[in-house]
Amino acid sequence: MNWIQLESIQQLQDIKNAPGYSIIFKHSTRCSISMMARKRFELDEDAIPEGTPLYFLDLIRHRDVSGAVADIFNVDHESPQLLLLKDGICIYHASHGEISGELASAHIS
Repeated sequence: MNWIQLESIQQLQDIKNAPGYSIIFKHSTRCSISMMARKRFELDEDAIPEGTPLYFLDLIRHRDVSGAVADIFNVDHESPQLLLLKDGICIYHASHGEISGELASAHIS
């Protein structure tokens, strides 16, 4: 999977202003559930339309960015968490065992 490391609040603002679809995956490197969710999502890589930006947020290293995700995209903080954005608006989000590339791609028209 070709992850784009999400490391700054400025990147979140850029994502918020970007046209089209984007995916943010919030991951805790200290959580086995988060590791399993990441592996399951990565196994669904073929379900994600080619060219969809995939952002990876290590929320342990970037707590400020993780908190800003909740504020900017109007979602509750969860970990692990996947957000599907369209034109800067969160149209789908999932956490824990509900994270799936297939489910996320089902919301992409």
